[in-house]
Amino acid sequence: MQDIANLEKKLAELERAFQDPSIFNDAQKIQQISQEYAKIKREIEQAKRQGDKNIIVEIRAGVGGDEADLFAADLYRMYTKYAQKMGWRVAPLSSNKTSLGGFKEVVFEITGSGAWDKLKYESGVHRVQRIPTTEKNGRIHTSTISVAILPEASSVEIEINPKDIKIDTFCSSGNGGQSVNTTYSAVRITHLPTGLVISCQDERSQKQNKEKGLTILRSKLLAMEEERKQKEEARARKEQIGRAMRVEKIRTYNFPQDRITDHRIKEEWHNIEKFLEGNIEPMIDKMKEQLN
Repeated sequence: MQDIANLEKKLAELERAFQDPSIFNDAQKIQQISQEYAKIKREIEQAKRQGDKNIIVEIRAGVGGDEADLFAADLYRMYTKYAQKMGWRVAPLSSNKTSLGGFKEVVFEITGSGAWDKLKYESGVHRVQRIPTTEKNGRIHTSTISVAILPEASSVEIEINPKDIKIDTFCSSGNGGQSVNTTYSAVRITHLPTGLVISCQDERSQKQNKEKGLTILRSKLLAMEEERKQKEEARARKEQIGRAMRVEKIRTYNFPQDRITDHRIKEEWHNIEKFLEGNIEPMIDKMKEQLN
């Protein structure tokens, strides 16, 4: 999603194009301009709705075993520290922590003005190359972690029919799968039409876990709806919208060379440890400048 200023500039250019008498006899060109005009108007409306939205961040370990789990925890620390520097509030929603201190998965909410605008380009596959602490032969391992940034959806934007969900309860579990309590406070929500499954167990009460699970589900459904719209527009224009594909590798953290590379904008930064302490503003600003 481009920023509002750039979108409004494009809209003004299209409005001037409508006034060009040379297009009046070109029906195909008029249709193309009309479609682009309508699309940009929708994007402006969406940008205004999402600009100050709170976000849900999902970090999942991918390829790489324990090392991927540990770097998922590093990214969690990076984003939470950045949020604290920005004066935003961070609230955990769901997590699956390992015995080594990593995460198979961690989901959390960031509340604060500008959170979506700042972090929306972090969605994608993050690759890390480093020597794990458990590696005896000094070999560099490559692992992947997926990050998804979802604008939080309200119940007004996404209404969930109670008939469309199945809710199961179970005992919360800790590291290694052991039960941490004897009450069925953990909640698993299955959205039957899409097959989405959301599990929440971090809160003590079943009601709180259910509310958090529904918050995550609404945001996922909103993201799916936005992707569906983008794909429809792409088919209508017969071109691909690459930025919508979250499976693309977006960034590499190369520890031996102390270098971060963002593959979308072909930019590099050094001092990885500084970035992992939440000092990611230079990277965020550069991406906004290049991708907006």
